[in-house]
Amino acid sequence: MGKNEFLTPKAIANRIKAKGLQKLRWYCQMCQKQCRDENGFKCHCMSESHQRQMQVFGQNPTRVVDGYSEEFETSFLEHMKRSHRFSRIAATVVYNEYIADRHHVHMNSTQWATLTEFIKHLGKLGKLKVEETPKGWFITYIDRDSETLFKEKLKSKRIKADIADEEKLEKEIQRQIERAEQTVVVGPDNETGEKDETKSRLLEKNDGEGEIKIKMSLGKKNAEMIEKRESSRLLFDEEETNSGKRKREGENSNSTKNGSVLDEMMREEERLKERSNRKDYWLFEGIIVKVMSKGLMGKGYYKQKGVVRKVIDRYLAEIEMLENKHLLRVDQEELETVLPQIGGLVKIVNGAYRGENAKLVAIDTDKFCAKVVVEKGIYDGRVLKAVEYEDICKLA
Repeated sequence: MGKNEFLTPKAIANRIKAKGLQKLRWYCQMCQKQCRDENGFKCHCMSESHQRQMQVFGQNPTRVVDGYSEEFETSFLEHMKRSHRFSRIAATVVYNEYIADRHHVHMNSTQWATLTEFIKHLGKLGKLKVEETPKGWFITYIDRDSETLFKEKLKSKRIKADIADEEKLEKEIQRQIERAEQTVVVGPDNETGEKDETKSRLLEKNDGEGEIKIKMSLGKKNAEMIEKRESSRLLFDEEETNSGKRKREGENSNSTKNGSVLDEMMREEERLKERSNRKDYWLFEGIIVKVMSKGLMGKGYYKQKGVVRKVIDRYLAEIEMLENKHLLRVDQEELETVLPQIGGLVKIVNGAYRGENAKLVAIDTDKFCAKVVVEKGIYDGRVLKAVEYEDICKLA
């Protein structure tokens, strides 16, 4: 076997040294030198260069330790912010990632003896959220950047404005519906009242005419006069029946007009809701989506399904893959909605009824749309006959 073959101790030691993964206790922070073993570290401590550094350290030890402590804390938080900004993660995982850099500031040169003591210190300062669990200490980064705080304020303002607009729209729609119902209900009632009055008058006249019984002997001229009156009365009766027909036709046309007004108002309501709720983002927590990013094809995630666990800044989704439970962060442009089987539950992710849960009733493959029934909420039971595939998504 050669001198520096792949599996020889020398070759392994060289590779470990190149990676910077040797024992931290044999590292001299003042000289920034990594020793391979205890003997090497002992020899280094006896060297002149190390002795000179120790003299510098002895002049002001507190200042040196505080400087290293501050540098260690800053670099650790920077790594946390860069790699796990929105995640809850084990403290040991973050620390192992941090020390993988061979030029990092070592903890044995700081004021903290253990990692637990260090993260407790960060928790007291409010820089990390620290949790103790049976599996160890878990930490979450608390983002206090002025830029982030400004973005959060803007986001909360936008959300409040959207809620206020939706409430105003709902109130306006409710007022319009009430007005339409009043116009439809009040008009026919008045007409029916007039009809009842005219009917009662006619009945009274008929009753009165029925009670009068006159027997008279009439001559020829009187008989002719009576015939003329009868014929004229028949003509007037015909005219009255014709006018009655016209009235009924007018009433029918009025009712159809009222119905068309109500239908038009309902359509206007739907258009208003569509305009206000149609957004350029559609992600919701708890929906199942399909990954369509060809950049992830090599890792086996292309056309695989996952559940959206978290929505970040409206357009970015944190997805837990159904097959292997891996967590991914994917932009909504590289995701696609998923339809369940008939009878399955869906979330309406865009359009007039955005945010409502519904039940899938039928699918029209020719028009690329589906028929759903809204479940729960103020629109419970409402049937939506033509909802596009992109506007609904399967619920987990």
